[in-house]
Amino acid sequence: MIEELNTLKQEIESKVNQTASTKELNDIRVEYLGKKGPIQSLSSKMGSLSVEEKKEFGRSLNMLKTEVNQLLENKKQELEQKELEERLKKETIDITLPSTELTVGGIHPITKIINEVEDLFVSMGYDVVEGPEVELDLYNFELLNLPKGHPARDSQDSFYITDEVLLRTQTSPVQARTMEANKEKKPIRVICPGKTYRRDNDDATHSHQFHQIEGLVVDENISLADLKGTLEILAKTMFGEDREIRLRPSFFPFTEPSIEVDVSCFKCGGKGCPLCKGTGWIEILGSGMVHPNVLRDNGYDPEKYTGFAFGMGPERIAMLKYGITDIRSFYTNDLRFLNDFNRVEGGE
Repeated sequence: MIEELNTLKQEIESKVNQTASTKELNDIRVEYLGKKGPIQSLSSKMGSLSVEEKKEFGRSLNMLKTEVNQLLENKKQELEQKELEERLKKETIDITLPSTELTVGGIHPITKIINEVEDLFVSMGYDVVEGPEVELDLYNFELLNLPKGHPARDSQDSFYITDEVLLRTQTSPVQARTMEANKEKKPIRVICPGKTYRRDNDDATHSHQFHQIEGLVVDENISLADLKGTLEILAKTMFGEDREIRLRPSFFPFTEPSIEVDVSCFKCGGKGCPLCKGTGWIEILGSGMVHPNVLRDNGYDPEKYTGFAFGMGPERIAMLKYGITDIRSFYTNDLRFLNDFNRVEGGE
């Protein structure tokens, strides 16, 4: 029986050496090491041997199994390496050929403005707060000193879903929600960026859906001087260090006093040009001291707390800063506009 083992070993070695693929190799493994293979058949014959013969034959049989397994494994590695080399030769890439041009995206100008404003105010200790775009009339109007029947509501021309639910016309509701949620009445410093909606005819300077960034500060002893200093930093950051601002009296229902803010023209330096319509100044945002009624309705004692608020449109800031003449360019998803803008901005 030992001779049978030697003969079987030679037979297996011969077949393995002639094998040209891993599939054939696996077939050999099943043929000889499988349950119905010759090695297993030899194991079943051990019952007819003496004890001493069983020991010797068992050792030889186990050695054969080990040698066959090692032989198969070595051949497998050899074949896999050969198959890999052949595949690499077939799949060789000619790196001298021109590559396919890939379209590379860039930051949208509105996103860029929002990011710049957020970075500035976060560095000044503000929190960035967001709120729902589908809003309750309570937060969009009533808690901002715009009760039902107030004439200023007509100018908003809102998208109402029900009598009490609408698409928000401004990001000011986020300010109201922030004040209401601040049960301990700790100081508030937040900016609220987001989309807003108003019934409007879309043209070069108007859109029914646009963005706003509003800011709110509430604390003890907040004054108009704090507002002015904050807006000066904003103007210099967005339009250049040599910019100046001008405050003009205005009216907003939720602030008193209310102020329109102009920045000195960054194109002509204040001398007068078509961009600033010859005045040397460009209007950039509205602001003011938080109205006592707003403070009171949102749980603050106006005798103890004061605050300021401001709001700007990223679209307007982007149009002024980058010389964009049509607000519709932001929303038409015209890749020519976005590609031109990204080239101007150095691909940012």
